[in-house]
Parts: sequence; C-alpha cells; structure tokens
Amino acid sequence: MTKYVAAIDQGTTSSRCMLFNHSGESVSAHQLEHEQIYPQPGWVEHDPIEIWERVQEAIKVALKKGNANVEDIAAVGITNQRETTVVWNKHTGLPYHNALVWQDTRTDKICNQLAKDGGQDRFRAQVGLPLATYFSGPKIKWLLDNVNGLREAAEKGEALFGNIDTWLVWNLTGGPNGGARVTDVTNASRTMLMNLDGAAWNDGILEAMAIPKSMLPEIRPSSDPGFYGYTQNDGPFGGRIPVCGILGDQQAATVGQACFSPGEAKNTYGTGCFMILNTGSEIVPSQHGLLTTACYKFGDEPTVYALEGSIAITGALVQWLRDNLGLIKTAPEVEALAKTVDDNGGIYFVPAFSGLYAPYWKNDARGIIAGLTRYVNKGHFARAALEATAYQTREVLDAMNADSGVELTALKVDGGMVHNDMLMQFQADVLGVPVIRPKVAETTALGAAYAAGLAVGFWQNTDEMRQNWGMDKTWQPVEDETARTKNYAEWKKAVTRTFGWVE
Repeated sequence: MTKYVAAIDQGTTSSRCMLFNHSGESVSAHQLEHEQIYPQPGWVEHDPIEIWERVQEAIKVALKKGNANVEDIAAVGITNQRETTVVWNKHTGLPYHNALVWQDTRTDKICNQLAKDGGQDRFRAQVGLPLATYFSGPKIKWLLDNVNGLREAAEKGEALFGNIDTWLVWNLTGGPNGGARVTDVTNASRTMLMNLDGAAWNDGILEAMAIPKSMLPEIRPSSDPGFYGYTQNDGPFGGRIPVCGILGDQQAATVGQACFSPGEAKNTYGTGCFMILNTGSEIVPSQHGLLTTACYKFGDEPTVYALEGSIAITGALVQWLRDNLGLIKTAPEVEALAKTVDDNGGIYFVPAFSGLYAPYWKNDARGIIAGLTRYVNKGHFARAALEATAYQTREVLDAMNADSGVELTALKVDGGMVHNDMLMQFQADVLGVPVIRPKVAETTALGAAYAAGLAVGFWQNTDEMRQNWGMDKTWQPVEDETARTKNYAEWKKAVTRTFGWVE
C-alpha cells in the first residue's frame, strides 16, 4: 500500500527529494548543492549532467532515510527553477552546452533587437511577459546562434529543448529510450513562446526568434491523471512509479500554500523572491510591471492564472556576502551579524546583479550600495542586505495592489529565508500588514507533491490540501511608520541610481 508522494525540488542552488504523507508532512528529505558557473560577468550556467546526478543521489538517500521503497510511493511530482534552459541530443542524452540559468543576462542584445519592432511589450498581449533576459525563448535563440552545429541538429529534429522540468522527466522516464518529452503550462508560460489563452506554442514568436518547433516539448496539465510516464526499474527509484505532477517552483509554492482562491497570495524567499496572486480563470494584464502567468492546471479543469512579481536577487545576496566577500561563513549567520547594529547606518543595497526585474524590467541596471560613510561597518552591510529583500517585496506588493485593485491584508510566506525572524519582522514593518509563516515552510516541494498526488487520487481535491495548511508564526507590523515611509523613500531613491549603468 502506498504511503507517500515523492517530490523532486530542483532549485537554482540545490536539488532535493522529499517524501510527504497524506497530512502534507515531510517524512524524509535529502538535499545536495550543485556548482554555480560564471563564465563572464552577468553570465550564469549550470551543468545539466551534474544536476541529474545530484537528483538521482537525493532520491536514493531520501528513500533510505525514510525507510521507503518503490511500493511505498504513489506518485512522483517535480518542481524546478523556471526559465533555465537546456538543449540536448535526443539520441545520446548529452547537452550541447551548459544550461543557461534564469539569472543569465547574455541575451540582452537579442532582447533589444527583438524590441526594435514593437518595443519591450511586443509579445506581452499573447504571453503575459515583457522582452527580458529572464525568459527561455531568447536563451534558446542564443544557443542556436552561438553553439557550433546546434541549429543544424535542431533543424534535423535531433536537438531537444526543455526547462529543467522537461530535462528531469525525460531522464526519469527513460531518456534516449523513450523518455517522455513534456512540460506543464506553468513552465511553458515562462518561455515567452506559449500563448496564455489556449496554452499552445505561438508559431509567430517561434518564427521571430528562429526557433524550430520540433525542439519543444508537449504542453500538459500540471497535475495529469494521464501520467507523463513512469520511472524506470534501473532508475533511482528502483521501479515503476507514475510521474504525473509538474509545477514551476513559484507556482508550486502557491499550490503548497493552498492559495486556490482568486485574491490569495504568497511570497517565496529563496535565491530570488517571487510573489504570486491567484487571479482565477481570468488572464489579468499587468499595468504596473508584473508578469501575467499560468498558476496551475489540474487535469481537465480550466487553467488558473496569476499575477507575479519576480525579484532576481534576495537569498543570493546573502550567499554573495558569504562566498564573494567572506563576511559570514554560513548563510544563517547573517541574522546575528545584522543584529550587532540598530539600523542600516544610512546605506541601501540594491542588488541589481542581473538587472532589475519587477516592477522595472531594466536589463541595463547593475547593483549599487548607496549612502556609504566611514561610520558603516559589516553589521550595516548585513542589515542592508536583509532590508533589500523587504524593500523589493514592498515594491512588488504595491504593484500587485494597483493591478488587482485588492489591498492585501496579510502575506503568506515560505522558502529558506522565512526562518530569519529579523527579516520577517522588518518585512511586516515595511508592508504594514501581518506576515504569516506556515508549519511547512518548504511549500515548493509540497506543491509538487500535491500536483502528483491529486493525479492518482492520493489527495481527492483541493479541500483536502487546504485542511493540511497550518499557521506556525505571525509577525505583526510595529506602529512606528519610519520603515514604510522615510526609509522606503530613500530605498526608492537608491534604486534610481542603478538605471542605465550598462551602455
């Protein structure tokens, strides 16, 4: 008898496998980091083979830790870093190039060239996205234009494209020996190649970017009772289990937070920060710099859409303090360092390392630290780094309130940084609304489990998932409005100093 659903959570910095029971509780988990590759300033790559190896190891160890075997697992769900682009040979399974990560900015010239005809919003009406280096379509074009022999292979039908979800499902279900070549609506909606209305590849945009349609996977529901395929006997699970759930990481966190009603929102604090507001079956165009995106599609039910505010650098800034500057040895130490000072010392850290995402969408911006004086020490650096996350979230929330016409009364939060009490309190102070952390903070993996479990009847409906949600802690905003008035205004001034840095 099956007892668990397995979720593979493949993120920007690490891969893990988690087993969840019917109550939505994690019974086992294993996580492994992978290398971040920076060939040039602004370029970010991952090795797809390394990612697949890490995923396999994470699965094997999670099963061992949970004393579980293939008969215990009802289904497998996948959630993944979105937009990160892999192109590989369908016969050998070998990538033609490292994966181009969502943070990578090398496609800025391609985006500028495409924007000459119709501007940055040239395709927004169809796909809900501005022309930006963030998305997969321009990354595919860059690979086709710059990797020797790749365009020829693509035109022969030998080269396959996928975001990380497609890459993992293909490998899990057989790879060159009949592996399923699929993606779900949420990941497809981040390529800049899918029509939001109808969830089909857009032939006109493919032509504009000179991308052969044969490279693209089949678009399927996020929770698919028809199954994408089965894990293999010689694979990491050691037997056949239906693979039937896929959600991009931020949509997965939305499902894991049980935000199933229009107007419900969550914010995930990870490498970047991503706020999603469920808009139901309505496609809501943004007038304030947000993305319109697919939120999920369960079986034959209509696609549910969302508004999203995407921030490129939040947790990655803490990693930068650790790895590049050596101010801390481990990421959690940033809170203790920040507590050595009473305020930010007058400095504001705008981490536009990959340009600015929502609500600005400026590829030519770069990071700055504004307001430096001799008074500033490393404690102020740590505090300003944490505050940057809260200020960026406020900018996105303001845009979301303006687009939706609904004032958020509380914010559900998840992800690794929500265990930083100082940051969560400051977030509540800057927003002026309560910040709520659920009992299961790692809701991204839980959302993938829900999608897969729903497809096989492990969970019958979204009501069962809602019942699993429980509150762990709430931070109430302080009465002093300095953080959300004076300090926020100074942050906004610092942001303007980043504009137009790259000629």
